Amino acid sequence: MNLKALADTLGMSKTTVSRALNGYPEVSERTRERVLAAAAAAGYQANPAARTLAVGRSNVLGIIYPLLPADLGDPMFLETVGGMSAALEAAGMNLIIVPVSPANELPTYRQLVRGRRVDGLVVSRTLVDDERIAWLSEAGFPFVAHGRTQLDQPYAWFDYDNAAGIALAVQALRAQGHRRIALLGSPLTLNFARQRRDSFIASLQAAGLVPDPRCLIESAIDRRSGYQAMQELLALVPRPTAVIVDNHLSGVGAVRALLDAGLRIGVDISLVVWGSMADTLAELDVTTIDQPDARAAGATMARMLLARLGGTPAAALQELWQPRLLAGSTVGPAPGGFRPGSGG
Repeated sequence: MNLKALADTLGMSKTTVSRALNGYPEVSERTRERVLAAAAAAGYQANPAARTLAVGRSNVLGIIYPLLPADLGDPMFLETVGGMSAALEAAGMNLIIVPVSPANELPTYRQLVRGRRVDGLVVSRTLVDDERIAWLSEAGFPFVAHGRTQLDQPYAWFDYDNAAGIALAVQALRAQGHRRIALLGSPLTLNFARQRRDSFIASLQAAGLVPDPRCLIESAIDRRSGYQAMQELLALVPRPTAVIVDNHLSGVGAVRALLDAGLRIGVDISLVVWGSMADTLAELDVTTIDQPDARAAGATMARMLLARLGGTPAAALQELWQPRLLAGSTVGPAPGGFRPGSGG
């Protein structure tokens, strides 16, 4: 049954029936109840495209995502998206993920926004200079950034404190006497990678250490690049006594490279990885910089986006959650060194 047939059955105009179905306030409660009852009895479902044109809303929120091969098997990604989806479902909204190639990402944003196919967007993997966020801000389109960027005007964002997390890792390694510490990092176009690298350098300098440029590795976010980057670090003379990996996907490859080299992690070399490793390396208790409750983080971003749709100013929707260091077996005393304050 279409809208015209439903209106004819009720003896009402199509406009009145449409307004009743879409909750317009000028339609009386009695009329609305009659229309809804008739629609339910007839099994009527509104045409989504027509409804979007009528009310200006699609009830669909989206993530445009340049998916990497590892993302679909990444527990943290799936937990975050699951939290978003559950929160939006409870609010009567739908979530779609639009996978795109990096080259087609911004054109896809423009296509979805101009075609009114979504009501709002979550922008993931934010860049230091992010033209997606700049364009959405200029267009006045509701969005929440999962991460921060360099933008002169207020925008809604959710993030973990990248600087604080790396500082915790450096402090833990320094407490074990490590002085030659390396960072295996993500591409520096990504804002989180830039913030983590800056914090790493600042933390070493605060401890009176001079960072060795050879110990600052920029790598792609996947297992293979993590493996290759760790091999590069192991070839240094002298090699680092400890390594911090700024993402858990590369962390898996880094661990494999250490094991293949016959090194005892936590004895011959120490390792800290940003992000949970429990689901991918259950046999090894890796010391991690943990982002607590990814599912709750996803739900929070969903609620923030709904608030933007409701008119809450972007400047009032900015949340910074604190990471925590979870001690494991992969951090131990520096080989041949001493712990600060030990008197050795």
